Amino acid sequence: MLDDRAKLLLKALVERYIAEGQPVGSRTLSRASGLELSPATIRNVMSDLEELGLIASPHTSAGRIPTARGYRLFVDTMLTVNRDELPAPRLAADQPQKVIANAAHLLSDLSQFVGVVMAPRRNSVFHHIEFLRLSERRYLVIIVSPDGDVQNRVVFTEQDYTQTQLVEAANFLNANYSGMAIEHVRERLKTEVEKLQGEIASLMQTAVQASSEAMSQQEEVVISGERNLLAVSDFSSDMTHLRRAFDLFEQKTQLMRLLDISSQAAGVRIFIGGESQVVPFEELSIVSAPYEVDGQVVGTLGVIGPTRMPYDRMIQIVDITSKLVSNALSHKQ
Repeated sequence: MLDDRAKLLLKALVERYIAEGQPVGSRTLSRASGLELSPATIRNVMSDLEELGLIASPHTSAGRIPTARGYRLFVDTMLTVNRDELPAPRLAADQPQKVIANAAHLLSDLSQFVGVVMAPRRNSVFHHIEFLRLSERRYLVIIVSPDGDVQNRVVFTEQDYTQTQLVEAANFLNANYSGMAIEHVRERLKTEVEKLQGEIASLMQTAVQASSEAMSQQEEVVISGERNLLAVSDFSSDMTHLRRAFDLFEQKTQLMRLLDISSQAAGVRIFIGGESQVVPFEELSIVSAPYEVDGQVVGTLGVIGPTRMPYDRMIQIVDITSKLVSNALSHKQ
């Protein structure tokens, strides 16, 4: 356990390093902490903090910098967030896609880092389905959702179907399953397939599988402000770090998995340099929070930036933006 003096010095060191990006020496730390301590005493405390793995000494400097473990202790036990410091941004209620895109830009603009938003999970309910024969054993499945959104999917089948059979299959699905979740339809078809005409049963199952995939692919991550990282000294001085960060943005599926984890917890979550196995980069931290529609969590948003980020401000930005998105998508102003 750290005593109060060690905690104060660690807090002062982290805050100074976040602000300036330079290793912090004992003299600077003495002034920053406001403690009447001799340089020798401060050096001893810093040596203890280094042994605990909370700070490290770069080879090129006599000063110290926080480690990921030091940042974590700072965020968990020393961080104070002033909720009134941030200007009150607005996010107009509009179409969901526009709200999500605007939220990603807002996160990026306010943080000067990268804004990420996982689009709302769509309730994969179909209102209407049609089949169109394109060629032998190749068909277009047209799925219309209750809100009028149209998804098209090309499917291939083992046997050929006439247009009459396609109409018959579509009529059956529309008459019996319209308004149900695609996943529920798929389960029902498994148990009811024996009652259906054998030749169109497999077509229906193929179509429902394609519909499920088409709906699920609507879940995506919107990213804004990747170029902001070019201005971050931590990255611009090491192009390897920057390339790894940009590779991450290309692999949106990784980000989706991380945001999915975040959506399972209430409030703001912070992943510091390498803590998340999904994004195992020492140089990156992520501050995220879930957002809701009518009281139900449907997605997650956040800021990705260097481990040396002002966490208090990022928490405010993410917290406020999650509330703005929730209100805009729930049409509350």
